[in-house]
Amino acid sequence: MRPHGERWRAIYACDPGKSRGRLFPEADSPTRSPFQRDRDRIIHSTAFRRLKHKTQVFVYHEGDHYRTRLTHTIEVSQIARALARALGLDEDLAEALALSHDLGHTPFGHTGEEALDAEMAGFGGFDHNAQALRLVTRLERRYAAYDGLNLTWETLEGLVKHNGPLLDAAGQPTGRYRDEGVPGAILDYCRLHDLEIATFASAEAQAAAIADDIAYDAHDIDDGLRAELFDLADMRKVPFLGAILSEIDRLHPGLERSRVIHELVRRIITRFVEDVIGESERRIATLAPAGADAIRAAPHAVVAFSPAMADAEAGIKAFLYPHMYRHPRVMAVRREADQVVRDLFRRFVADPGLMPAEWAADLTGAGGARLARRVADYIAGMTDRYALDEHRRLFDATPDLR
Repeated sequence: MRPHGERWRAIYACDPGKSRGRLFPEADSPTRSPFQRDRDRIIHSTAFRRLKHKTQVFVYHEGDHYRTRLTHTIEVSQIARALARALGLDEDLAEALALSHDLGHTPFGHTGEEALDAEMAGFGGFDHNAQALRLVTRLERRYAAYDGLNLTWETLEGLVKHNGPLLDAAGQPTGRYRDEGVPGAILDYCRLHDLEIATFASAEAQAAAIADDIAYDAHDIDDGLRAELFDLADMRKVPFLGAILSEIDRLHPGLERSRVIHELVRRIITRFVEDVIGESERRIATLAPAGADAIRAAPHAVVAFSPAMADAEAGIKAFLYPHMYRHPRVMAVRREADQVVRDLFRRFVADPGLMPAEWAADLTGAGGARLARRVADYIAGMTDRYALDEHRRLFDATPDLR
């Protein structure tokens, strides 16, 4: 019998029995693998619970049926596990990475991140990936022996590198960090515990990353339709979506709108998942990796969409950007949310004593980057609801964000 109830694992999967370990060594658990323990620590963290009241696109009180960061995270986890199982990867590691991928997000979705990044421009900026690393290595204070969650190397590298290498072969920042550089929090941690940020992450991390794209696209379509930001007729102009809607019309003529939406969303997810499995199997067969490190050293991601499906996915994003993310209703809320975050940041920097005692501690006379980062950490951890409550406490007028 396999230990810990393990399923079949491919040679290129991460083996929990061969983990590179934790920054602070711990005895093995007799009942759980290292990656299972990581997953459980993430689920029981304060940051994970707060995802319940953090915005995905809409604010929390827009309606009970729209996604929050928590419901989105659960959906990503389900897709990541499905991909991991099909590809022979470690499902527990893929799940841990899916569950942790949004921990660093601020209140009010990307609006909050952009506002904090602007306010922190002179102090190293703000990046949700770097913030997630700070949370699981420093800001969660639960254990007697260390700060953070003391996660395995494999979980930490996947958290930081799930979207690909942060440095190129010459050591220069790449991708989203090309212009402003790799965040200091990531570089600082790598000096203690090298996450090898010039390579790809494991196949499990890649599965979690593409699961995020799949869930985001499919469920933003669902939320956008239910919020009536756009309609089914608009979506027929997108070839990939139009073909699916025609299929539904043919198989289920006269179907009520709510069921059409569900049929559309489930077919999008199914097509994406099946495509990723097929394309990833082809890439893995070509690479013929002898182990997990061969996946990391590959010149490109191995868990990916086929070229045709990548085009279809890009078409969905191109549709959602103007029709949802930049819809006038959404933009009106975003402008007000931006002001809430900026107001809070400036007020706490001016008077740190307005923060709770544990956040204001040791800041007497402090200024510059240390003070700004403490304030950013405090605000980033807020839920939408708490941020609005804090704003009402400190200011005479607070927007309704409706």
